[in-house]
Amino acid sequence: MIDVIVPKEQEGTQAVVRSWLKQIGDRVEENDPLVELETDKVAVEVPAPAAGVLKEIVLDTDAEALPGAVLGRIATDETEESVRPERSRGAPAPTPEKRPSTTLGTNEVRDPEMRLSPAVKRALLQHDIDPKLISGTGRDGRITRADVDKAVEEATHVRPVEGIIPAAGIRSHSVPHDRMRLRIAENMLSSVTQAPHVTAVFEADFSAIQAHRARHKDVFAKKGVKLTYTAYIVAAAAEAMKVAPAINSRWHSDRLEIFDDVNIGVGTALGDKGLIVPVLPRVQTLSLKGIAAGLDALIEKARAEKLTSQDVKGGTFTISNHGVSGSLFASPIIINQPQSAILGVGKLEKRVVVREVGGVDTIQIRPMAYVSLTIDHRVVDGHQTNAWLSRFVELLENWPAE
Repeated sequence: MIDVIVPKEQEGTQAVVRSWLKQIGDRVEENDPLVELETDKVAVEVPAPAAGVLKEIVLDTDAEALPGAVLGRIATDETEESVRPERSRGAPAPTPEKRPSTTLGTNEVRDPEMRLSPAVKRALLQHDIDPKLISGTGRDGRITRADVDKAVEEATHVRPVEGIIPAAGIRSHSVPHDRMRLRIAENMLSSVTQAPHVTAVFEADFSAIQAHRARHKDVFAKKGVKLTYTAYIVAAAAEAMKVAPAINSRWHSDRLEIFDDVNIGVGTALGDKGLIVPVLPRVQTLSLKGIAAGLDALIEKARAEKLTSQDVKGGTFTISNHGVSGSLFASPIIINQPQSAILGVGKLEKRVVVREVGGVDTIQIRPMAYVSLTIDHRVVDGHQTNAWLSRFVELLENWPAE
């Protein structure tokens, strides 16, 4: 028998079994997708370690999957051959025993010993739902978290809030938290509890960036590369690390670990599903074209939910381009622990500014955006913070024409 093991290197604070892609008795080939795990960051398929038959599922849907834990067991071809009883030549093969099916939520008596996963128990308790009213769709009729969510959705009705005078007309309904939202909440609370956040704000003129992009975006497009404003922001952020290397660091109780590589994560919204931060590694070695191509590939994978654990690990600095959704300014933007800083970029809009031309003040209309750097004040002070932002803005405003 071969054990199917939870990967020891998984990106995310906690993994659970999302679903089994094969059932007990199913034939599998080596490297066939076998079971899907879900963390707060990505969904990961665990392949079959050998060819054979899935004989046992140890961790079922919604069960917590710790690194190195046994998910299930496969009887290999050699094992099957050694235990297969001899039968007469030409005798028909025995019919595989069918697994009994269990239907829940009917008039049948529910097995009181049926094991519910912690996530299911928590959801049932949270929404005060009797499990006898839910039909399970999991293996052997077990109730999954998806079954509970569906029951909540179907049963939800608008009702007066307890203690409110009915005439006030205040009504509400509940929406269950999904795993990603719960993990985001935990990470945000942990970050603000662990690190003292301080935010500095500058304003950047994007005139030079707009002009460069207008001249080159079609050329990039012909090569299959989408040239976005984010690519310029990532490039400038990596270059600015040279004047304040501690921004690209990690705090330890006995030392500061300053990274030589600049691995930049870019916050990517997934609509109602939350936020994920794919990471572009070693940005300091990439050209503008390389950055643009890398970002385009990562964001497409993120929105298609095809990111791997490798795509979201190893970040040393994060950019939150909250301006794409219309925000002018946000503070503080929560640091993506264990990093030491996060860049916020607000909405790019035309503003009236004063510029000196030939010694005379003039009023001009320029594309401007607020940029902020939120730092872990244990790591750096205002001097390094402002030095980094000054260099970052200087790079954007003086981007070479060609």
